[in-house]
Amino acid sequence: MPVAARPGAVLFACNLNRVRSPMAEGLIKLLYGTEIYVDSCGLKPTGELDPFAVEVMREIGADLSRHHAKSFDDLDPNAFDLVISLTPEAHHRAVEMTRAAAVEIDYWPTFDPTLASGSREGVLDAYRGVRDGLMARIIARFGKPSTFGG
Repeated sequence: MPVAARPGAVLFACNLNRVRSPMAEGLIKLLYGTEIYVDSCGLKPTGELDPFAVEVMREIGADLSRHHAKSFDDLDPNAFDLVISLTPEAHHRAVEMTRAAAVEIDYWPTFDPTLASGSREGVLDAYRGVRDGLMARIIARFGKPSTFGG
């Protein structure tokens, strides 16, 4: 499947904006730098990032320390070319939000790693699986970065 043209601005959305969508946002920033404007939001954002998400992103050199949780209501749908929802609930809201906007919508069902149980290493592996899955989808959708970090 050919890589679609890179959008100028992408929004990732999930339920709480503390794990999946911030990870996707961090991956875009890591891979494409400022070539693609990226943001993330959630249906019911919480103030704090999940510490396991922060840790697995740090492992690959992605810094989430500047992330601030946002809701759909905090953003202008017209500011984005593409909205990628990572949960069914966020997808429903993205469709509603962009109904009157010329915005492409994509749905990437993504496992919630907070549901993982077991040892610390087992839980981290679940988060790494989500991170690596998102990275593979991002590269498949936006193409290989021309230089690492944009």
